[in-house]
Amino acid sequence: MRVKRGTCLAALTVSLALVGAACGSEEEGAATAAAAEAVESVTAAAGGEEAATSAAESAPVERAEVTLQLKWVTQAQFAGFYAADAQGFYDEEGLDVELKVGGPDITPEQVVASGQAEFGIDWLPALLAARDQGGDLVNIAQIYARSGMTEVTHKDSGITDIAGLRGKKVGVWCCGNENELLAALVKNGMDPKKDVQIVNQPFDMSLFLNRTVDAAAAMTYNELAQVLETKNPETGQLYTLDDLNVITMEDAGTAMLEDGVFVQGKWIQDPKNQDIAKRFLKASLKGWVHCRDNPDDCVKTVLDNGPTLGAGHQAWMMNEVNALIWPAAAGGIGVMDQEAFDRTAEIAQQFKVISKAPEGAFVTDYAEAAVAELKEEGVDVVGSSYEKPTVEVTEGGK
Repeated sequence: MRVKRGTCLAALTVSLALVGAACGSEEEGAATAAAAEAVESVTAAAGGEEAATSAAESAPVERAEVTLQLKWVTQAQFAGFYAADAQGFYDEEGLDVELKVGGPDITPEQVVASGQAEFGIDWLPALLAARDQGGDLVNIAQIYARSGMTEVTHKDSGITDIAGLRGKKVGVWCCGNENELLAALVKNGMDPKKDVQIVNQPFDMSLFLNRTVDAAAAMTYNELAQVLETKNPETGQLYTLDDLNVITMEDAGTAMLEDGVFVQGKWIQDPKNQDIAKRFLKASLKGWVHCRDNPDDCVKTVLDNGPTLGAGHQAWMMNEVNALIWPAAAGGIGVMDQEAFDRTAEIAQQFKVISKAPEGAFVTDYAEAAVAELKEEGVDVVGSSYEKPTVEVTEGGK
């Protein structure tokens, strides 16, 4: 969808003025330049951040049309972006945003690299791999602070941790999704090629439910729910967490970062695009804050956009996704954590996803600028008091 509403005004931040951010239409270029000059002058003379903001408030932003390529199909995994559209946050920032759904045959990095979208969403290892192969892509915001990857076993298997997988049939998805598990096996003294039998798992839980494998990969917000939405043949009731052992990669110490926002490196070098990126992130992060505080409303918004999975599944997903984001680090939602980045990069290099340590793969300037403006508006960008509520599953996710 594209937003079709009137142009709004936005404050020109000091940080973006310093990197030459451009605001205003061509007709108003002189006025915009004067406003930017006033910001720098006032700030340098008095260090007055409030005065600088006030001086720039009258400068209108130039309306822009941009596209965000999602990693997968419409679902609550991307609820914050849908909320930013539905709540008018993109419109407030002078943006018309198209949310382009993904799928099994769509690679966000290729879409952005080819210029078919300005922004993309994908897991960090995929971005690092694209860069390692010469792709000019840069992460500008890290939405998920934690990994949702787990291995799930049946309670009666007695497999409660990674060490217990030795000698077992272990399901995991291919093509880069397996590296957190492989790193966890190595960390526990196992050779993934010799000490376990790795089974290429389809994107469902059939192998696990049929007990074809001893353990199966499951994202907390998706495949785990698929199990819980299914009847346990031994009890005739839906599976519960008491029937399972859920081994998280966070607990295993090999978690890799997932959904992040990226752009072309060349695109973000343009000061005009730097301003657009800051505005896009501000609205998007505000959308995620809205989903933290109003999850039911965000589930409704996702449902309004025609997902393939039902309301019950989306409610579970929204709850679990929030738990991967909140509480955010002290820097606020979207600001990359260096330690988490380094861990992801080290694992990616260990398993030859990338050939060398990455350099320049992410920048925090635009997320930090967006967070700073949200803070000034009284928006809680950390969510330190967030506590994950309980969501009841429904049969079949309906």
